[in-house]
Amino acid sequence: MTRPFDQPAALRVLITGAAGNIGRTLRAQLKGRYALLRLTDVAPQQPAEAGEEVATVDIRDLAAVERSMEGIDCVVHLAGMPEEDAWEKILPLNIEGCYHVFEAARRQGVRRLVFASSNHAIGFHRRETFIDTEVETRPDGRYGVSKVFGEALGRMYADKYGMSVACLRIGSFRASDRPSESRHLLTWISHRDMTQLTRRCIEHPLYHFVVAYGVSANLRSRWDNTPAKFLGYRPQDDAEAFAAEVLATSPLEDPIAAQFHGGMYCPIEFVGDPARIDGQPPVVVLPRD
Repeated sequence: MTRPFDQPAALRVLITGAAGNIGRTLRAQLKGRYALLRLTDVAPQQPAEAGEEVATVDIRDLAAVERSMEGIDCVVHLAGMPEEDAWEKILPLNIEGCYHVFEAARRQGVRRLVFASSNHAIGFHRRETFIDTEVETRPDGRYGVSKVFGEALGRMYADKYGMSVACLRIGSFRASDRPSESRHLLTWISHRDMTQLTRRCIEHPLYHFVVAYGVSANLRSRWDNTPAKFLGYRPQDDAEAFAAEVLATSPLEDPIAAQFHGGMYCPIEFVGDPARIDGQPPVVVLPRD
């Protein structure tokens, strides 16, 4: 039986990484909206309530992931390494684990997957530049590379296997539901805006592949969501409401971080030349004859 996406009360939705900050928020705010909310993670979770199922599933185990997707209409994939780290930690979770989720969804006939990408997939674009969802990817670290991989995987599963895929380049989601540093005045997304964006991606009647920024209606935002406007996402919150407090208490930003959209990830291990990151070739001065 094919259940229409724009009839949420009939949908069966799986959230991976449900014990994380975003996962717990979605669980609370989507409670009762769908016929079933299946919640998986390796970390402990609160017991299942009405309309919920809770399961311990490791995304490194393809067979277990596949079993968890039986009867599911849409997967919201949040599980994985949530920050910059050594490749040995990124690889099994954000590369192999991400593949397992897409492949398990395909095998079980899941029709839609919402992938938690990140602004760090475009981190080395200049912050002074407004960018939309169609700019080239410019990851600012191994974590960002893993999110570019996930977006590319999603594009392939959409094109080759007909899966409906949304990739959300999430900005700064905070457990406290408020920005805490100056960069967040550009990149913050509130809990209710994150929930709305996810819900729009789950419930839109039809799309093939879409990339959207997970960001609130921040006055200082440099991200343009126009190509994803059809989803109907209309953020309600603005980090500017916290600007006076944040600017009074936030330390000065690292000079490398301040130049790029990726912020604090950009200076990590950085030994390059910021002047060359704009994609301009170096000036070569030829010797005179």
